Amino acid sequence: MEKLIALKDLRLNMNKYATAVKAGQSFVVLKQSKPLFKLTPINENDDWEEVINFTQIKKGGVDINALLAAL
Repeated sequence: MEKLIALKDLRLNMNKYATAVKAGQSFVVLKQSKPLFKLTPINENDDWEEVINFTQIKKGGVDINALLAAL
């Protein structure tokens, strides 16, 4: 069963909800008492492909402006 949470509560407690979603919980996020979006864990059976991991190129990731300039 999905729990209802306010968008403001999500913003203030992002780590708490990220941990809960990782543990399998789902949430419906409300803004002004109306459903806005749903947070659900990723289904491990879904086909996810890592295209590139920028942290392997440079510790801490790659600067987005440098990346866009290179394109």
